[in-house]
Amino acid sequence: MSDFKTLKSGRKQRSFVPQTAQAFSTDSPTVADLKDGSAEPQRTEDTVSQTKTLETVSYEGLFSVIPQSLEIKESTETGRGLYSRTIFKPGDILFSVKPHVAALSTSHLDGYCSSCFGEGDSSSLKRCTGCKTVMYCSPECQQRDWSLHKNECTALQQWFKAASAERSDGQEVRPPSDALRCLGRILWKRQKLGASNTWSKEFDNMQSHRSSLSKDAGSFNSEVHTQLAHGVVGYLGLTSPEQLEPYGIHSAADLVDLVSRFTTNTFTVTTPTLSPLGACVAPSVALINHSCDPNAVIVFPRAESKDVEPLLQVIALKHIQPGEEILTSYIDTTLPRELRQQSLKETYHFTCRCPVCAPAPGAPVDMREAMWCPKKCGGLCVLPTEQDSFTRCAKCGAVVKDTDAVLDALRIGQEALEKAERVQDSDPKKALQLTENLGQILISAGLVPGAHPLLALTRLQTSLLISKLSSPADPDVDMEVEEVFSPQVQQDAGGTPASVAAEAQKEKQNALDDAIRAATRAKTGLSQVLVYGHPVRGVAAAELGKLLAVDEPAPPQPNLDVNDKLNTPMPHYNSPAYPPRGPKRLKLALEVLVEAWKELVVGFGGGRNEGGVVGRSVRDAIVGVEKELGVWKEGLRNVMQDAAAQQKKGVKAGK
Repeated sequence: MSDFKTLKSGRKQRSFVPQTAQAFSTDSPTVADLKDGSAEPQRTEDTVSQTKTLETVSYEGLFSVIPQSLEIKESTETGRGLYSRTIFKPGDILFSVKPHVAALSTSHLDGYCSSCFGEGDSSSLKRCTGCKTVMYCSPECQQRDWSLHKNECTALQQWFKAASAERSDGQEVRPPSDALRCLGRILWKRQKLGASNTWSKEFDNMQSHRSSLSKDAGSFNSEVHTQLAHGVVGYLGLTSPEQLEPYGIHSAADLVDLVSRFTTNTFTVTTPTLSPLGACVAPSVALINHSCDPNAVIVFPRAESKDVEPLLQVIALKHIQPGEEILTSYIDTTLPRELRQQSLKETYHFTCRCPVCAPAPGAPVDMREAMWCPKKCGGLCVLPTEQDSFTRCAKCGAVVKDTDAVLDALRIGQEALEKAERVQDSDPKKALQLTENLGQILISAGLVPGAHPLLALTRLQTSLLISKLSSPADPDVDMEVEEVFSPQVQQDAGGTPASVAAEAQKEKQNALDDAIRAATRAKTGLSQVLVYGHPVRGVAAAELGKLLAVDEPAPPQPNLDVNDKLNTPMPHYNSPAYPPRGPKRLKLALEVLVEAWKELVVGFGGGRNEGGVVGRSVRDAIVGVEKELGVWKEGLRNVMQDAAAQQKKGVKAGK
C-alpha cells in the first residue's frame, strides 16, 4: 500500500485537517473518548488454533475479483493474506481491480478528470456547473461518476457556503481534502446499497485498528482520526455523529472503525510516472500483507480504456511459487530500518520482521545504511549511529575512525532533507541549494549512493533540476523563439551577439549536464536498494535516458578523432568527463532507455500492458534515438569517404 502523498511512506507529509476544522465544537469527543466502553470484536486471525499456522479462508460471495490463481489464507503470526496457487514470473499481472471509491487530491482537481483520473487542460476538461469544483473529460465520464457526485456536488456547495461565511480574511476557500471526499463517497454509497450489500461487507471486512489507537488525545494518530471523524460529519452537512445512522454508523465505535479502516487501508492513486494523484480504497488488494522486500507491487499503469480507469493492478516483481504469500510494501522501502519501523508502527500498528528488517547472521550490509570502506578496498561499513558509533569494513576489517564527522554529516543531511522538502514548492532555488550542498557533504563522508539521506536528497535534487530545465526563468519568455540581444545587453555581458548567445547556450548545457549527473546518481542509488524491475527504478532509468537523449544546447564540434568513436569506453559517472558528449551520449541514452524499458515491463506489467504509459513512451524514445544514431553514423561515413577522396586527390595532384 501507499499513502496520500504517499499515505504509506510518511504520515506526517499529509495533513488530514479539514479546511473548516475550527467550525466544529472544541468539546467534541476525542478518539480515546469514542473508544470508551466499546471493545473491538476479536478478528478471526487472532483466534486461529495455535496448532495450525496457516489455513485457507472462504468469504462466501466476497472478493470475487480475486482470481482462481490466488487464495486467501490466515495465520496466527500475520493474520489474513493472499497466497499464490500457481507460478508467477516478474512482470505478470496477478490481478486488476477498479477501486471501491477514489478521490483526486485538492491540487489535482483542476488538471484531471474526477472519473477516469485522466490528465487534461482547460480545453479538454469541463467543470461541473453545480459545485464548480470537479472536472470531467467527457460526458461519458461525468455520467459514470454521477451516482456518487450527485450527493458530493451538494455537499461541496454547502462546504464552500459555510466556509465562506466563517472566513473574514478574504482568502480563497479550498475544497475539502481527498480524505474527506473519499470518506463522503464511501458513506453515500453505503447509504444507497445498504449494509448487507457485498460492496459494504467488503469494506467492513477491512482491518480496523481501533483497539490499537493511542489513548493519548494529543498523539499524531489520535489527532488525525479525531479530525477526520469530526470533518466527515461536517462535510455531510450534519451537526453530530448521531445523525450518521442512515449511513450505517450506529455508534461512536462504528465511526472510529470507519476512519481506522480508511486510514489503514487507503492506497495512493498515482500518475503513470508514480506522482501522487489522490486516494482510493480497494478492499481485495488491502488483504495483501507487507514486506520491506516485496515480491509484488501495486501500480496504476493506465494501460486500459478510460471507462475502467483508474485501474489498480498488482504486478509480480519476483518469481513466485505456489503456496508463497503475495507481499507488497506499505511504505517507502528506500528508507533505513528505523524510519521504516517508525512509519509502520504509527500507521499500521505492527513491527516488521522481514529479511530486510531482521537480517540473518552474516547477511550483506544493507545499502540503505552503508558507507564505503575508509581504506577504499571496495568493501562496505554499516553507518554509525548515536547508540553504536563503532563500525568497520565488512570486507577488510578497517575501522572507521572519525565517526563523529559521519554522524554530524548524517544529522545535518537529514535536517537539510526535511527543510528542502518543506520549501521545494515555495522556494525551489533554496531547496536545490540544500540538496546540492548537503549531497556533496554526505558523499565526502563516504556514504554509498543508496544510503539515507543521500539517496533522498539526490532524488529531490534531480526532480528540481528537471523542473528547472523545463521551466524558463521568465514565464513570459517563449523558449522556441530565438533570442535577440540589445546593444546594452551585449555591453553589460562584455561581448558580441555571438559570444553572448554562446554563453547562454553554455549555461543551458551545464544545466542539462547537472540534471544528467544527478539523475545518474539517483538511478545508481535506487539500483542498490530496490529489486530489479521495481517501477521506481524503471521510472528513474527512463528519466535518465530521456535526459541523455535531449539535444545538446551547445553540441561539440564534429571531428574524426578516435575518442569520439562509439566504441570507446564510457566515462564513469563520477568522472569529470561525464556525461559524454555527441554521439557517445546518444549511445549511452540508447543503452539506458533499453534498460529502462526492460524494467518497466516488469514493474508496470508485460503483455498487453507493455510497461504502461511510461513503457510505451520509452519504446518510442528508443526508436527515435536509434534513428538519430543511424543518421550520425551515415553522416560520419560520408565525411570519412569525402576526407579519403580529398586526400587521394591531393596525392594525385602532388604527382
